[in-house]
Amino acid sequence: MSGQPILIEACVDSVESAVAAERGGAGRIELCANLIEGGTTPSDGTLALCRERLGIPIRVLIRPRGGDFLYSDTDFEVMRRDVFRTKDLGADGVVIGLLRPDGRIDLERAQRLVDAAQPMGVTFHRAFDVCRDSEEALEQLVTLGVDRVLTSGQAACAPDGILVIARLVQLAAGRIGILPGGGIDESSVVDVVRGTGVDEVHLRGTVEVESAMTFRAPHVEIGNPAPPNDYIREVTDAAVIGRILERLREKQEEQ
Repeated sequence: MSGQPILIEACVDSVESAVAAERGGAGRIELCANLIEGGTTPSDGTLALCRERLGIPIRVLIRPRGGDFLYSDTDFEVMRRDVFRTKDLGADGVVIGLLRPDGRIDLERAQRLVDAAQPMGVTFHRAFDVCRDSEEALEQLVTLGVDRVLTSGQAACAPDGILVIARLVQLAAGRIGILPGGGIDESSVVDVVRGTGVDEVHLRGTVEVESAMTFRAPHVEIGNPAPPNDYIREVTDAAVIGRILERLREKQEEQ
């Protein structure tokens, strides 16, 4: 490791965590919601209050839903509007990622989001890690004007992707930042930095906090079970809604 200070970008999903990250010495945050699904776009209120309370840069995740990174026209319009709203609320940058069905970057839509984000910075997130060709993708992101790539080196976690991350740092040659992230903690951060030569890392830095609720409903869980993988997600179906309504009508007619 060189003597240059290493910047920590903290991935946070609340104002409380954002403030704690800055207090602990983080130099930037990525602000998200719903981290159990890998993160989605946070609320306007969360971003606005973070902007009021933080003195460090804030990059905001632009992701309309969990699951894969192949987006419908409606998904994309939500993303585009969220970019503009994020800018209005004083963010310093956005974090985006869009793929085509063949696993390559959706260049046309990504360029539209990069252009919409100006003059904010743009990070391309770990959609990069599930794209078809990381070296091709890196060159495309340089051309698009993205300034940073968040990556685990196309591995399950950054400590397992050190060799690929180091290769990406060499290929980037200062034209675009390489930000290792995914599974980095106190036990692995030094190895990641030493093995890749990066000057910044992305991590959560969390501890478990017990709820202050004294009454706890014993038989109710509000959350839904996670899908088996990122390529399956649940969506509302018009036919299912229609069948439910039909059953209700039938029951009313029987009475």
